[in-house]
Amino acid sequence: MRMLVLGAGLQGSACAYDLLGSDDVEEVVLADLRTDSLPPFLERYRDDPRLRLLTLDARDHDAVRRALEGKDACLNALPYYFNRDMTELAIRAGVHYCDLGGNTEIVFQQLELDGEARERGVSAVPDCGLAPGMVNVLAAAGIRELDQANTVRLWVGGLPQHPEPPLNYQVVYSLEGVIDYYTTKSWVLREGRLQQVEALSEVETVEFPEPVGTLEAFHTAGGLSTLPWKYEGRVETMEYRTLRYPGHAQIMRAIRDLGLLDLTPVRTRAGVEVVPRDVFIACVEPRLRRPDGRDLVAARVEVQGVRAGQPRRITYELIDYYDEQTGVSAMERTTGFSLSITGQLQVRGRVARPGVCTPDECVPAEEYVAELERRGIRIRRQMS
Repeated sequence: MRMLVLGAGLQGSACAYDLLGSDDVEEVVLADLRTDSLPPFLERYRDDPRLRLLTLDARDHDAVRRALEGKDACLNALPYYFNRDMTELAIRAGVHYCDLGGNTEIVFQQLELDGEARERGVSAVPDCGLAPGMVNVLAAAGIRELDQANTVRLWVGGLPQHPEPPLNYQVVYSLEGVIDYYTTKSWVLREGRLQQVEALSEVETVEFPEPVGTLEAFHTAGGLSTLPWKYEGRVETMEYRTLRYPGHAQIMRAIRDLGLLDLTPVRTRAGVEVVPRDVFIACVEPRLRRPDGRDLVAARVEVQGVRAGQPRRITYELIDYYDEQTGVSAMERTTGFSLSITGQLQVRGRVARPGVCTPDECVPAEEYVAELERRGIRIRRQMS
């Protein structure tokens, strides 16, 4: 396999690291505007002839086309606003494509390229991280096991193992992306119909096994991807909530309601025009980035319904931790590794069909979970 990874940030680097751990991978090209500062876990591969670093501006489509030449798959870990264009470029190059997604509106734009992808005989799979991604594959698997699914609920959180006030949170991926989720309404199913609910709303308590313990959960956008549209009228209740340590949502709601996350420029008393969100990120992100911080990922997928005339509940649960041996964070393992697994399944011909489809539709759940297990990412399944 010859793989192009777009984006040399935390998730793209984790994806490249996982690819280099596969005997099937002959070449990994890691491309970004800057590739001079790799995380320590990837630095060990700097002299590996299979790894090639490429300086690339994703806005230069001719340069992207050249980078795609001779590749089997393009694995995109760039910010979501590049995803539609990168999908089209990969399809036209006859290269399999997957990305981390996170913006459902753009996913619908990518799905419009389905016909062209089929003609080219390649697959394009958006939303292939943790959430959206892994949990959507599990939710769809649970739905398929039941004769009728009535309620589907997803909970996911990336958290510090040792929380520090006031937010009890550390940056485990783009803070800009987190804020998008905190300020965008979430699509859910209520009584079988599509509805939108406010981000950071309807806070509930969720219990996980120790040492994780008590967490809070609240609505955020993007985690369900296109699932509510697919199951409208067929599933009564479907929702996704983010997990944090108790008290986080109340603080973030206050920050949002005070306008500090707004995108509309304001003029300061000194006459300088600033974007509140840019200022907030500039002030807060350095304080939330803890290079030596250890993180964890907690996730739960619950599908309730009927099987053989009896009520059934299928639960998938994951708790993953920072890998002390490799230095790869739990968020990188569950997100970057998931992108790598999807791309490899595509090249092996294990994705259901050519065309553009979200992972819940086309990624083989059993194989996918087995690949996660091989990497020590263990998902506990229970039916009651």
